Amino acid sequence: MTASSKSIVGRWLRARAENVAVVLIALMFVSFILQIVFRYVLNKPLAWSEEVTVLCWVWVVLWGASFILSDHDEIRFDIVTGLVSESTRRVFTVISCTALILMFAVSLPATWSYVIFMKREKSAALGMRFDYLYSIYVIFSVVCILKHARIAWFALRGRASPEVDVVEDADRI
Repeated sequence: MTASSKSIVGRWLRARAENVAVVLIALMFVSFILQIVFRYVLNKPLAWSEEVTVLCWVWVVLWGASFILSDHDEIRFDIVTGLVSESTRRVFTVISCTALILMFAVSLPATWSYVIFMKREKSAALGMRFDYLYSIYVIFSVVCILKHARIAWFALRGRASPEVDVVEDADRI
């Protein structure tokens, strides 16, 4: 696979991840509006709408952090890194990536165990198993491990991370 086709596939996958996030946000919004209308206009609150809103919120945050946000969108302590050389920045990158990889890797078995355990519990209104809700955190953890391993690999090789970025530099706040 050539670099150009990898870039096209990466952009297509990111666009589909964005589509999933948009659907989750739309579901969250519709559920929220329905709850307002039913509670304050019709005086018949819906039991399920709060659960849908929370479920969509958890999933959109972790889904977006996993598949939509690029390395450039993460919070940085630029005051320190801006004062050091490029090679020292790469060392900082490798150290921070290694720490994140270790933390997520060490916590992954317990996370998996907890998610599997939660299949016994169900939400009050929808009766949805909680392992479905919490499974996104396992996905998030694995993606973070892979993403930071890739970033560290490129830093070790003296190259910038080649992630597809969602926001152009000119559009950043």
